[in-house]
Amino acid sequence: MNNCRRPDYDVIIAGAGPAGTSAAIHLATRGARVLLVEAKKFPRPKLCGEFISPECAVHFDRLGVAREMLNSGGAKITETKFYVSSGNGVAMPSEWFQSGSHRVALGLSRAEMDARLLARARAAGVEVLEEAPVGGLIIENEIMCGVKLKLNGDETAFRSLVALDATGRARALSRHVRSEAGSTHQQSKRRAPLVAFKVHLENASIDKNACEIYFYRGGYGGLSAIEGGLSNLCFIVRARDVREQGSDAARVMREIVMSNKRAAYALRNARLRSEWLCVALESFGRRELIPTEGLMTAGDAASFIDPFTGGGMLMALESGQLAAEVISRHLASQRRDESFDPLARDYSARYNARFGSRLRVSAWLRRAAFAPPIAAEAAMLALRASDGARRLLARSTRMRAKNVGEY
Repeated sequence: MNNCRRPDYDVIIAGAGPAGTSAAIHLATRGARVLLVEAKKFPRPKLCGEFISPECAVHFDRLGVAREMLNSGGAKITETKFYVSSGNGVAMPSEWFQSGSHRVALGLSRAEMDARLLARARAAGVEVLEEAPVGGLIIENEIMCGVKLKLNGDETAFRSLVALDATGRARALSRHVRSEAGSTHQQSKRRAPLVAFKVHLENASIDKNACEIYFYRGGYGGLSAIEGGLSNLCFIVRARDVREQGSDAARVMREIVMSNKRAAYALRNARLRSEWLCVALESFGRRELIPTEGLMTAGDAASFIDPFTGGGMLMALESGQLAAEVISRHLASQRRDESFDPLARDYSARYNARFGSRLRVSAWLRRAAFAPPIAAEAAMLALRASDGARRLLARSTRMRAKNVGEY
């Protein structure tokens, strides 16, 4: 697959979120030697909508964690309700997102979900290193041959035939590629246009079986029940609005998110049960699938789909499986002098076939989500008038183009 000498592993995966652990489990169960590295110590909080759509249950079955997820205490979510600023809303049943037997979504914190996936990865034979941030890459003859990890204050090198960047929007490995090429400092720095916030709440006035999405000027947010009787609030706002509110997360919630009348009702008596998390958002949509020879991306590191579609967790699990399938096939058939190009072409073709349509639809819906309130109100009224239109909209964020073969 590449000409790197003496690999310690077949595959090194950076990032133990759903994309990374999905890929690691599928690879290990196919006989690959896998090292999964994570910068943090699990369990840990993570900025996320914590909405697991019904289709994810199929992937949990394949990964061998379906029972653990169902017994996690997470909330069963039977519908998603979308509210414009006036408080007018429209509902979409969770079963519309999935045509199979799994028709209920799950509200579960990332700390709980990720911990269960990581435990399954270990049981499948994956070697896991936590608190192991990537300090650099091993590059030989312009080919990535491994990573340098910071372990207990020391730097240790690990080699592999191929690496997978599943570090989410941070794109830790991909950014190191640019750094190694000397291009990082040449890029102009600009402020990210959006900021995302997340917090766990108690006493929110919301149906525990519903996920509520609120649209307001310059952004949108979601509120849904999770385990332990809590709710997860995650929202996106314009960076300039955050600065106008003194970068105070609670004030941003009160003045901007709660300008939506339904959000104001749902959050009026809510109390914080966690620290605020926030992150700047640079962009949505596609990123590089093959940042350099020897390196692939999956999950949010490959594409960041708009959170209001509820498809982020699904794409993470699905792209992790896809990466594992492509790598496994090439590991099984490779010759030691074979180049990385066939794997890269195979992955790119299959990724585009599977996710291209939903990413294009999401880009179109993004424009509608950030439309002025009067336009959002008109769209809401049109959707309320047609079950068929709502069903089509629900499925459009899951559609894929004609398959380029299936494993």
